[in-house]
Amino acid sequence: MSLRISVIGTGYLGAVHAACMAELGHTVVGIDVDAKKIEALSQGRSPIYEPGLTDLLTRMTETGRLSWSTDISAAADADVHFVCVGTPQRAGEYAANTDYVFAAFTALAPHMKAGSIAVGKSTVPVGTVPRVLEAIRENVPDGVDARLVWNPEFLREGFAVKDTLTPDRFVYGVEGEFADADVEKLDEVYAKALAAGTPRLVTNYATAELVKVSANAFLATKISFINAMAEICEATGGDVLALADAIGHDERIGRKFLGAGVGFGGGCLPKDIRAFLARGEELGLPDSVDFLRGVDATNLRRRERVVTLVEGALGDVAGKPIAVLGAAFKPNSDDIRDSPALDVAERLVQLGADVRVHDPEALPVARANRPGPNYVDTVDEALDGAQIVLHLTEWKQYRELDPTDVASKVAGKVVIDGRNVLDGGRWADAGFTVHSLGRPVVEAR
Repeated sequence: MSLRISVIGTGYLGAVHAACMAELGHTVVGIDVDAKKIEALSQGRSPIYEPGLTDLLTRMTETGRLSWSTDISAAADADVHFVCVGTPQRAGEYAANTDYVFAAFTALAPHMKAGSIAVGKSTVPVGTVPRVLEAIRENVPDGVDARLVWNPEFLREGFAVKDTLTPDRFVYGVEGEFADADVEKLDEVYAKALAAGTPRLVTNYATAELVKVSANAFLATKISFINAMAEICEATGGDVLALADAIGHDERIGRKFLGAGVGFGGGCLPKDIRAFLARGEELGLPDSVDFLRGVDATNLRRRERVVTLVEGALGDVAGKPIAVLGAAFKPNSDDIRDSPALDVAERLVQLGADVRVHDPEALPVARANRPGPNYVDTVDEALDGAQIVLHLTEWKQYRELDPTDVASKVAGKVVIDGRNVLDGGRWADAGFTVHSLGRPVVEAR
């Protein structure tokens, strides 16, 4: 059954969600206060780099099922309203900023109609949703019931379209007299995926609020665990890659997210674990979340380790050309939020190095938001005369570089593989000394 849907907030989450809801056959309007963003989306241009999204936006706009507006009243005819605004870290604090969430629901509420439901997808601190419901209740028209479901998102950047259309689970947080009807309505929205066997879990509000942040805390902990083991390996001569393979065969542990390297970044894991820390303290449960301080500290320590390796290889780095391959926090994305690659690059700039950063997709965003390093448009520009090469974002084109070709362009044959994916033997055969985090150094041959 086709429904009328509004999506409030058209950033990374909202733009993807709106396009995918139209792909599922619904009639969708995406709404945002940013006129430039809405203009771009109306022309089928994505505000972010996400594989498959631009094509999907174009196709759905052409069908007439997908439209865009800066006017919140455009949501008035919708049966289901998804709120997809961000919850960034508060400046100078660990706590999440929920101002955008409350502003969006407060603006939406006067345009809700009888029988329509509001659905939150933003990651919020536990205990937020009842206050959101109260804000809706205070602002809906007379005779309209305040109805709210919390439906957390689990998108992976680089796979967001797939994860929206064919997720690994749905979670509905519902409470109150309309709970059963709200579940039925959301089932209509996601009917195709549910029919294909996607599990659906119905919980109370608090559990739904906790699902995303708990998942991210667990994944961050797993990454930092293997990076802590990488530190032990570096001190003892162990090989963290072999270690991860060995313990990953234990089905209780699994191999995923045991990739040691320069650590995690992006707009979710770092922000969410810090917000979880802050919320735990607010709840009077600091001991329950205190382990996350170690997770965060280990993650940040891996970035400093790369800088230390550079200094160990070059001595005083002032004035020395350094090639940094990668600016985005992960491949198949232009997201530079809390990027380990840019963090390392900026630390080296502060030490006076001549840092040249390349990235296949993130350069426009990096130039606009993180000035400092010298951003170059080609890999060759980054490599030209470099004393050392830092591989910090595992884009396919970097993994497939020909070491012999690279050797002809650089001045110093040292590479630091911050992602542990390069073939150290091939690079050593081309004359490079290869430093990989948590693994023995591979000397030039």
